[in-house]
Amino acid sequence: MLYHYSLVDFDTVCKNVLDLDNRIRFAGIINEKGKLVAGGLRTGLKSLEDPKDDEMLFMELALRVKMRQEFDKQLGPVKFSLSMREKVVVMSFPIGNSQVLYVSADRGLDFTSVPMRILEILH
Repeated sequence: MLYHYSLVDFDTVCKNVLDLDNRIRFAGIINEKGKLVAGGLRTGLKSLEDPKDDEMLFMELALRVKMRQEFDKQLGPVKFSLSMREKVVVMSFPIGNSQVLYVSADRGLDFTSVPMRILEILH
């Protein structure tokens, strides 16, 4: 599935994701170079990591998403990935071949239904 969005659309996507649940801390679009191009941290919250760590996290995420595409032919394309960390739940949703929606949320988030609702927003 190839989604086509403008930067305005990306901002709307991020806002709609943040509006899904107050436990969602961050919704941002990361480009293929690991740069945040839209969205960000929910207003009023403090980041759990240093801004320099964000840069590294986003670059690593962009690389990981690209590497997962190696198995698309055999397994089908990735719809989303989810990691449960000690402090947060993080999810990534590939958008086309070069961007990814990155979402982090408090651990109390319903991680069975929220990712499906995010996929609906992306369609």
